[in-house]
Amino acid sequence: GDVFLRARGRTLTAFRPDAEYQWKGPFYFIQGADPQFGLMKAWTHGDTNNGDDEWGEEIKLAEQAVQAINKLNPKPKFFVLCGDLVHGMPGTKWRNNQLQDLKDVLKNTDQDIPLVFVSGNHDLGNTPTRETIDDYCKNWGDDYFSFWVGGVFFLVLNSQLYFDSSKCPELRQAQDGWLDEQLAVAANQKCKHIIVFQHIPLFLSKPDEDHDYFNLDKPVRQDIMEKFHKAGIRAVFSGHYHRNAGGSYKGLEMVVSSAIGCQLGQDTHGLRVVVVTEEKVVHKYYSLNELGSQGIDKELLNLLAKQ
Repeated sequence: GDVFLRARGRTLTAFRPDAEYQWKGPFYFIQGADPQFGLMKAWTHGDTNNGDDEWGEEIKLAEQAVQAINKLNPKPKFFVLCGDLVHGMPGTKWRNNQLQDLKDVLKNTDQDIPLVFVSGNHDLGNTPTRETIDDYCKNWGDDYFSFWVGGVFFLVLNSQLYFDSSKCPELRQAQDGWLDEQLAVAANQKCKHIIVFQHIPLFLSKPDEDHDYFNLDKPVRQDIMEKFHKAGIRAVFSGHYHRNAGGSYKGLEMVVSSAIGCQLGQDTHGLRVVVVTEEKVVHKYYSLNELGSQGIDKELLNLLAKQ
């Protein structure tokens, strides 16, 4: 099947649930975010609406990310990209070229490492519509879904529906209803951990920080945090901020990873390695250079070796 369309029927066809309900020992996955083809030029030229007519720099960085991942031994269980795949918003001039170039890079990912896609604001528009979501799904598979890997339950959410669902309120209701069902399933299955992926962070450092472009509105955030906490969710992994950040809420860890593409702070272009052990979820952000040349460090490899 198409490596870009594995999220189908609200699950991931790469993993058979019946084979994955049981804990089989520690494993790891790679989280990346915001390859965002086109932002680097748009940002340096101060025109984030129309300045995204070149993305050669981002192509190189995405290639570097894929090469680094392909060299890793043991292999990660999957590679998740937490949104803003390209910079061009729906309907803009360069979007389709950016999408094609990103696919050309990503299809070189080792075929044994499934690609998991999360929708971001540039993928769906800041105010998504049924049309923009349908268009995303034609390219990258479902906008929200769940899957099991080795006794761990993963949820991929469409955070744009939490940011602004004014043009498709019924789609937000559908995701909310689905999420409640999924959390009920997880409670019954006695999973080791529940881990969430979404583009926009719940918060950047403190659960009660003010609302701005880079986090979710406080009332929405509070509801979600409480729901996640009650469900025993261990961690939420996001992008969107183009910087590393994070904090925690009652034992729920919020992890914000910087971009593969354009950096808006002092971080390096990079990827996060996330190791899942029976007791905990341990992660470390690596620059692309570091991961590509040295691989995963001893400390994390030792956690993987413990049975």
